[in-house]
Amino acid sequence: MSNKEWPLYEVFIRSKQGLSHKHVGSLRAADAQMAIENARDVYTRRSEGISIWVLESKLITASDSHDSDSLFEPADSKVYRHPTFYDVPDGISHM
Repeated sequence: MSNKEWPLYEVFIRSKQGLSHKHVGSLRAADAQMAIENARDVYTRRSEGISIWVLESKLITASDSHDSDSLFEPADSKVYRHPTFYDVPDGISHM
């Protein structure tokens, strides 16, 4: 199997300080196990991560930017989902 035939994988790393995985890049590998090992070597050389996810790019489905108005508009019409008119009590600084 040549390198050109290998599938493209998206790599997500959870850092030691982070709570969620973040997309860090892409790589090609023969299979998922090889993708994890290559991702470890490429994206966590300085022990930045504690968890690695890899996902074949062809399995990702994304929304089309042209559809963003119709896709996200319904949320804008529900003002109760946007807590901008609530008073935040004193002493709560992380909201």
